[in-house]
Amino acid sequence: MSNHIWGLMHHPDKEWQHINKEHETVSHLYTHHVLWYALIPVFSAFIGTTRFGWTFGGEDAFQVSVATGIGLGVIFYLLILCAVAAVGNIIHWMARKYPQRPSRAECIVFAGYTATPLLLSGVVALYPVFWLCVFAGVVGLCYTAYLLYAGTPTFLGISRKEGFILSTSTLCLGVLVLEALMIAVVVLWSMGSEHSIIWHFFR
Repeated sequence: MSNHIWGLMHHPDKEWQHINKEHETVSHLYTHHVLWYALIPVFSAFIGTTRFGWTFGGEDAFQVSVATGIGLGVIFYLLILCAVAAVGNIIHWMARKYPQRPSRAECIVFAGYTATPLLLSGVVALYPVFWLCVFAGVVGLCYTAYLLYAGTPTFLGISRKEGFILSTSTLCLGVLVLEALMIAVVVLWSMGSEHSIIWHFFR
């Protein structure tokens, strides 16, 4: 598994320099980092939704069966992997005007490490209280944004001012990808349940 997590959490500026020098491939990123850390929210959501069920602060819990949870977990896992690649492609597109534009593969690697706090925050889904998960997601998103702002100037070899502008644009588009993923997650983990979260809002 990745040996960059500690550095990204405690001294991201130096760690981004190390990552940038390694010229890691997408396949190495996925096999040593993304494939493993993406399992955290998937397994947490599986255990939480099949064992405890989603709650919204009240007494009602909305559960799915184990069989349904396995199928939904696989889809959830694939969505996370695709989301990382999508954000990497967004970064590559946003960097098109810079002369030292990184390759698409390097941008996906950058996106994969930037997403680490969000993946780690998924552990709270072990006990899926809706507002607790929202809070953890916001915390994870804030640290992801911090890594993005800290790493972009080093990654692209540009000034901090240019990095701030690019990071802000990338973050806005990345949040849209995240929102699409979260909507898909809510829909997915509601399917197959006779107490669907969806019906909780529309009944």
